Amino acid sequence: MKSKMSILVRVLAYVLALLSIAAGAPKILQMEQELQFLNAIGLTGIGVSILGVVQVLGGVMLVPARTRLAGALAAGLALLVSAVAIFATGNAVFGAISLIPLLVLLAMVVLHQREQQSA
Repeated sequence: MKSKMSILVRVLAYVLALLSIAAGAPKILQMEQELQFLNAIGLTGIGVSILGVVQVLGGVMLVPARTRLAGALAAGLALLVSAVAIFATGNAVFGAISLIPLLVLLAMVVLHQREQQSA
């Protein structure tokens, strides 16, 4: 039987994977709202699409345990860039809220590492 920590890590990884994929897809599709707020930090067109691809790939890589840390790095980078862009638009409240998934991602990484060390 899997430990509670192992189940928690998997659930967090799956939720964060869905979040990353859902947040990356509009960037790849160059949706207007994504372009507007990412333009605030100098990203345009291809840069937004690349960020979206990194975010989607990070989300996909969060699912298998063997690629989870690399996925967390990619997804975390994209989440951080998005949060910086939100803060750059002057929306501090939404910027702070957008940091919550990044904190959850960091917690999942710590739990994943503990799980790997105890195995």
